[in-house]
Amino acid sequence: MRRIVPVVTQPGGRTGQPVLPALLGLGQRGLGQRTLAPRGADRYGADRRRRTLPAGVLRLPTIGIDIGGTKVVAGVVNGEGRIVEQLRAETPHKSKSPKVVEDVIVELVLELADRHDVHAVGIGAAGWVDADRSRVLFAPHLNWRNEPLREALSDRLKFPVVVENDANAAAWAEWRFGAGRGEDLLVMITLGTGIGGAVVRHGYVDRGRHGLAGEFGHMQVVPGGHRCPCGNRGCWEQYSSGNALVREARELAAAESPVAQPLLARVGGEVAAITGPLVTEAARAGDPMATELLHDIGTWLGVGLANLAAALDPGRFVVGGGVSAAGDLLLAPAQDAFRRTLTGRGFRPEAQIVPAALGNEAGLIGAADLARALARRFRTVKRSRAER
Repeated sequence: MRRIVPVVTQPGGRTGQPVLPALLGLGQRGLGQRTLAPRGADRYGADRRRRTLPAGVLRLPTIGIDIGGTKVVAGVVNGEGRIVEQLRAETPHKSKSPKVVEDVIVELVLELADRHDVHAVGIGAAGWVDADRSRVLFAPHLNWRNEPLREALSDRLKFPVVVENDANAAAWAEWRFGAGRGEDLLVMITLGTGIGGAVVRHGYVDRGRHGLAGEFGHMQVVPGGHRCPCGNRGCWEQYSSGNALVREARELAAAESPVAQPLLARVGGEVAAITGPLVTEAARAGDPMATELLHDIGTWLGVGLANLAAALDPGRFVVGGGVSAAGDLLLAPAQDAFRRTLTGRGFRPEAQIVPAALGNEAGLIGAADLARALARRFRTVKRSRAER
């Protein structure tokens, strides 16, 4: 039996706008009936057919899934973006097999469905998802290639299932319930091991023609620069990410630089023990080198955001991901670099740069909310209805 761990959700609430997700192109004529966008709106992910959806769908609980490299987190999310219950399970032996991960997802969903009257499931996957939101085309951490995840899970769960890129799901959650509320053109940047990104434009997740938009971390900012795992050199995420922060800190420590001695003392001289959170902790404690490294990461962040502003002209950037926990140590230099490098500076409005509000739960909340648009009134599904 796989060990499933309940996750304690903090009290309090994430409150969202009492509107049906505009992802579907819904009108603004009250809460009784909502009419979907006309034919042609599906370039942002909406259904091509005109139909109506009752306002009761707004309140339907759905399940969001966040797939990581070694674990799967599942949660029941209500119509206000609050997580009602959350479970986590490790994938056995860090397995990268699609079937093993699917088994974990099914087990978590069925356990939650035993206790909650849920109506749809949204999957947030770190990787490329096709425009139909059915297949994971490429997921580097799970070794998935053209995996028909929606079909596989729908057949076993008997629920409507939607598959979404995790950054898109997080951006949707921030737009609906978090730091992006009220913004017509939102760009989200997630700083983790690399850089993820997503665009919410006029109430739609803008996935691009093939569903692959938002790979901002692989914009080339330094021709011939650091090699990126994607195969190119000089990608943005090689200069502004958790990996970049750790690489720079370890290089200074390995070179036995005098400025790295306080950081080395924190890890007993073990260079490999230096991590991003450790550097952030040292910077908060006043370590000059750690502060300078975060300043460098923030500066590169601001340069990249200025490039995105030139291309997309958003009203707001929301910055999330693990590295964003550094707060103003990261965002203050990002703001400065953004203003210095923004094209037309001084003669144009500037986008806001704000921290994300929903933390690590944004992807789960967003996936669940995107699935709510597919929800129908089901009776609680029993384990016997799924093929184990």
